[in-house]
Amino acid sequence: MDHVRTYKGIAVLCLVIALAVGVTAAIGVFGRGDGTTAQGVSIRGEEFEYVTTGVYAYNAERVVAEGVGWDALTLIVAVPALLACVPFVARGSLRARLVAAGVLGYFVYQYLMYAVFWALGPLFPAFIVPYPLSAAAIVWIVATLDLRTLPVRFSDRFPRRSMAVFSAVMGLMLVAMWVPRIATGLSGDLAGAQLLGMPTLAVQALDLGIIVPLALATALLVWRRRPAGYLLAAVFSVKGVTMSGAIVAMLISAWIVEGSPEVPPLVLFSVATLVAGVIAFRIFRSAAEDAGPAAPAVTS
Repeated sequence: MDHVRTYKGIAVLCLVIALAVGVTAAIGVFGRGDGTTAQGVSIRGEEFEYVTTGVYAYNAERVVAEGVGWDALTLIVAVPALLACVPFVARGSLRARLVAAGVLGYFVYQYLMYAVFWALGPLFPAFIVPYPLSAAAIVWIVATLDLRTLPVRFSDRFPRRSMAVFSAVMGLMLVAMWVPRIATGLSGDLAGAQLLGMPTLAVQALDLGIIVPLALATALLVWRRRPAGYLLAAVFSVKGVTMSGAIVAMLISAWIVEGSPEVPPLVLFSVATLVAGVIAFRIFRSAAEDAGPAAPAVTS
């Protein structure tokens, strides 16, 4: 009986988070303002265009364009995905709990980023609600899992090698993308580092400090068939779909505002979204709601 109450409690928390995030993302999309900009100069002497209207006022034009794209993906894809998990989480579905954990991980990253990156504005209080609640929900979900027996909940269709390679590639790709940019900024080339009026490189700090270690840990633990690897694989595959998809949406939104596409990253992250989606499908197809009698074999 206790576990029934636990699952229902997690489901209620997921519902609250989904509604809070949905409202916040909708305000970001529909309250973005009329696009009016002005030229500013940062404390370091960097010139940039910033938005003067809407809930994201006083942020660089490019930042707002990307943020609106991110909000749109969250509103259209991530929030409905978590809402769809709610009734199944309440019933104790393993697949639903793992998908929910992945979506919640995406919310932790997004709203932690928003809270420390955006210029102070009317949505700041809304930014500091979803990420701690989502982190707490993840911990609660993980507490319902028996990691020792988790491997037997997956069949021989679990894509161990594919997931390990994908995670490692994503982690190393972020290192290759951000280390040169950090070096550029430290050399004094603010335009090359694209600070866009911000005092530091918050995106790079969070990616290198959170996403890269998570990706590499996932690759290692999955490759070595550790029980925690199965959990991380499920979570990181969902995170891969949502985050790569969000980057595609951000690039498209910036394209609409600036009038010119950034083709290489658009193609790269479109492919990453597709690959993550295929791997996630294979992972969750291989998951069984009831433990099986034998440990799983692995496939490439």
